Amino acid sequence: MWVLTIFEQNSYRIFEFETKEEAVTVLGKIESPAILSYTNLTLVA
Repeated sequence: MWVLTIFEQNSYRIFEFETKEEAVTVLGKIESPAILSYTNLTLVA
């Protein structure tokens, strides 16, 4: 799972993607500071 963390002025948002291509596409459209990472963990709500 690819995780995109976007840092905003007073908060942050986290998005999950199945493929790197999806995540990189979104990352290219964002102007805020962001980190793209990969994890083998599965998040369960």
